Amino acid sequence: MIAIKAVDAWEILDSRGRPTIAATLVLDDGTTGTVSVPSGASTGQAEAKELRDGDRRFRGLSCQRAINHIRGPIAAALIHETFETQDQLDAWLLQLDGTPDKSRLGANALLAISLGFARAAAAYHHLELFEYFASLLPDVSPRLPAMTINLFSGGKHASGQVAIQDVLIVPSSTSSIADGLAQMYDIYQEAAAILHRRYQAPALTADEGGLAPPFKKSAQMLETAAEAIRAAGYELGQQVRLAVDLAASHFVTSAGLYQLDQETLSPEALIDTVGSWARHYPIVSIEDGLSEDDWAHWPALRRKLGNWSLTLADDLTCTNPTRIERAIDTGAANALLLKVNQIGTLTEAKQAYLLARSAGWRVSVSARSGETEDNWLADLAVGWAGDFIKVGSITQSERLAKYNRLLQIEHTHPLLGK
Repeated sequence: MIAIKAVDAWEILDSRGRPTIAATLVLDDGTTGTVSVPSGASTGQAEAKELRDGDRRFRGLSCQRAINHIRGPIAAALIHETFETQDQLDAWLLQLDGTPDKSRLGANALLAISLGFARAAAAYHHLELFEYFASLLPDVSPRLPAMTINLFSGGKHASGQVAIQDVLIVPSSTSSIADGLAQMYDIYQEAAAILHRRYQAPALTADEGGLAPPFKKSAQMLETAAEAIRAAGYELGQQVRLAVDLAASHFVTSAGLYQLDQETLSPEALIDTVGSWARHYPIVSIEDGLSEDDWAHWPALRRKLGNWSLTLADDLTCTNPTRIERAIDTGAANALLLKVNQIGTLTEAKQAYLLARSAGWRVSVSARSGETEDNWLADLAVGWAGDFIKVGSITQSERLAKYNRLLQIEHTHPLLGK
């Protein structure tokens, strides 16, 4: 049994300079677990609710109410409680909040406690954090994920004219983490050089460290990515592939049409466009190729992509088991983007993961645009044997913290496969 002696929380800044929460749990034996939680810019409507203050401080984004809930009612109820499992702790948190969307205490407050308990419990049991995460899924063996690494960003993650959110580089699944990051460095430098030659402008970066190009059409992102890969000396489709995050909920109109750059497209036309990209480029996955409410057309997108690309659901499913069940039943997708803060506790994220796996889906474990320098996400991707990890680009310390943790795990546990 794990007994909790003390709980504390405080406000820190995420990678966009906005407030988020850090928290520490202290166990009776003095073991501690300190974590920080991320926040998204491109968010789905069905996500669990972060609690923000809505006052003048940080223009409404302050987290003091959520922090006061941790220091007040959560701490008062938690201290001297004992728990055998993560599931028990998370069930206790959900009962204390008592709302379906975590809007009473805040999903950001609940996640800080859920993750803080996990880190403390790992130390208590003398486990690496990824080993503790793996213990929550007894039938899963830890492994290193393939990486999907931001090269170009648009949409909500940048300030340019391009509608789609990300074009990502996917090093070969046979590459080590170290070799994959070396490939990405070469490609990133070539892409920055291409932009400088062509536009005589500095290489601006977006929220997740990707280059923010002055393109007017989304297809230019794909073509320039392919050009950078070739310029770096790699073969597109063999050593390196692409992935795309459309985040189409952010360019759908009230009439259900899609404003893709300068074109207004029907759902069917957008599906055809995305399908042509998948055929022309070796694209591993198409994320959020339609809006989160366009349930009627998602199955057609999946059929169009066929075996060319995974149909990856993020805003559609929001790591929410109810929405994942609907996506499975309707044949809307075949891969899940797992973001723990979309649902609020590790146990609920585990339920989402298991549901997706039961349907034969692939799973990509993802960071958020507003990240911190905590590295627990890398351990989660390894411990839960994620097929992919989506962290961001190879710039900015909050992204590098996760990649450096993957490098450490690869170095210290050389027998872990991919």
